Amino acid sequence: MTALTLGFIPLTDAAPLAVAEAKGLFAAEGLDVTLQREASWATIRDKVAVGAFDGAHMLAPMTLAAAIEAGGASPPMLAPLAMAANGAGVTLSNRIVDALTPEDWSPRSVSRALARLIAERRARGEPPLTFAVVFPFSMHNYILRYWLADAGIDPDRDVRLVVVPPPRMVDQLLVGLVDGVCVGAPWNAVAVREGLGRTVLRTSQFWPDGPDKVLGVSAAFARNEPEQLQALLRAVVRAQAWCDEPENRGELAALLAQPAYVGAAPEAITVALSDELVFHRNAAAVPRLAHARWLLSQMGRWNQVRADVDQPAVAAAVYRPDLALAALQACDLTPATLPTPGLLFDGQPSPLSSNA
Repeated sequence: MTALTLGFIPLTDAAPLAVAEAKGLFAAEGLDVTLQREASWATIRDKVAVGAFDGAHMLAPMTLAAAIEAGGASPPMLAPLAMAANGAGVTLSNRIVDALTPEDWSPRSVSRALARLIAERRARGEPPLTFAVVFPFSMHNYILRYWLADAGIDPDRDVRLVVVPPPRMVDQLLVGLVDGVCVGAPWNAVAVREGLGRTVLRTSQFWPDGPDKVLGVSAAFARNEPEQLQALLRAVVRAQAWCDEPENRGELAALLAQPAYVGAAPEAITVALSDELVFHRNAAAVPRLAHARWLLSQMGRWNQVRADVDQPAVAAAVYRPDLALAALQACDLTPATLPTPGLLFDGQPSPLSSNA
């Protein structure tokens, strides 16, 4: 047995790691895996960087940021597997929801009503609204910024953005320290169930089957232990396929509800499992180069990437669809086709390409 340590954050899309452990899929590949729950994405990044973790459930942009040393020097990382699609969302506090006057509750109507509210508050001399994201290099940060900017709200001037670890988002809403959050499942559903706010934008609305988390590993681990890496990927893709089966949702929600994994009510966990998250279907496990390019474009838009960075080269170096496809093929789970392009919530074509 080969011993590996993997980190994760208590989120519903960490499910494949929990399933691979609970169902013996790691052991079947000759791996003795220790899953270590962490509270913050910064800790996840740092422990992968220093070798304390062999890999981790990780925000996709974190692997790209490491390649260009954005946010500080870090050993290069790879994204050999995508963990899931969809599942995150924007939830506004009741205080803000009650002050809005949207034409309807579609994402664009809400953001325009929010822009009017922000202008009214500014005219009255009130402080800017505060929104929480899970990490500066996160799909959540880019979704929130894109959605606000689409309505004419400058996310760097008109509102205040703060970083809050996912498990603490609900408490921040409860005590009124933030007016809205952009976070992954199950924490939006938990906030709604506790009567703290309303979810006004889901990632499945923003970009159906868009990117979010990956299985991140250090480039050194991938280079030095290719057989161990493939064994790890095979175990996880089998778990992803299991997670997608509708008949397994109840068992999966009960598993994730355990304190060792997510530690939230099964009913809140089931919301995303039933309506949002995709782990295996539509080639969800394949890290798409177009996803990486879009994430890098947003990093550039918000001044997180130097102008001289060769973004296509970084995407190709970090995102490794070949490694995911090799594991899927070995498990007879190779996708017949890759998804066709769709639309973002604002009607713009999503940056997908047919060649991964």
